[in-house]
Amino acid sequence: MSNERQTEHAPRPLAQVRIGPVAVARLTQAQAIQELLAHVPDGPALRVAFANAHGLLLAMDDPKFAQTLDGFLVLNDGIGAEIGARLLTGEGFPDNLNGTDFVPALLAAAPSGTRVYLLGAKPEIVARAAEEFAAAYPGIVICGHRDGYFGPDSHAEIVAGINSAAPDILLVAMGNPKQEHLIEALAPSLDVPLMLGVGALFDFTAGEVARAPSAMRKYGLEWVFRFLQEPKRLGGRYTLGVVRYLWKIGGLWISSRFARS
Repeated sequence: MSNERQTEHAPRPLAQVRIGPVAVARLTQAQAIQELLAHVPDGPALRVAFANAHGLLLAMDDPKFAQTLDGFLVLNDGIGAEIGARLLTGEGFPDNLNGTDFVPALLAAAPSGTRVYLLGAKPEIVARAAEEFAAAYPGIVICGHRDGYFGPDSHAEIVAGINSAAPDILLVAMGNPKQEHLIEALAPSLDVPLMLGVGALFDFTAGEVARAPSAMRKYGLEWVFRFLQEPKRLGGRYTLGVVRYLWKIGGLWISSRFARS
């Protein structure tokens, strides 16, 4: 089916910083929640992504992913984005808007009756996450969920299922860049005002993966905790990946200094 809702590229907030090819908004948590909920239920479609060091490095390495993020409102996530902003502009972000804390705050602030659809993760995990969200936020309606194990040949079926559920908010949990590319591919056919790529949120919500202590999350250090939990799976991302990210940020800083001189 065709999408009658007006789909727009993300608005470019006045307060933003460009970290490599990605424009990241400089918003407090309250401002970001207000901006997102302004699209619910009848606003133009808005796509939202969270940029941590891993995602920013992916965008620096992959022009296609960077181009995809041009269609999203990008929020900062973690110490990597903070370091990039401070080094390149001398100013960091007012809040750390990591998705696993921000999305629950968004749902808590959503108007009563807001309809939410969950897409991604394993079948048992997304089902458990749906139950947890419904219990934690009785004012919202979990109108449907679907696991993330499907291919492009199922996109029409996925779109039909989501549109039939009529959500105001679609949460897509597949990790980046897969979730952002999927949102970009499906969005023109979806009648959903607010779509967010939320990474491992369903795993955390379902209790499949433990969260870092709140102090570590506050200062953008959740990656350290996750690395200690899963050193084999995340070792490359949080060792070589961090070094490559800092190297590229350093190169951008040097280039900016020469450009000013």
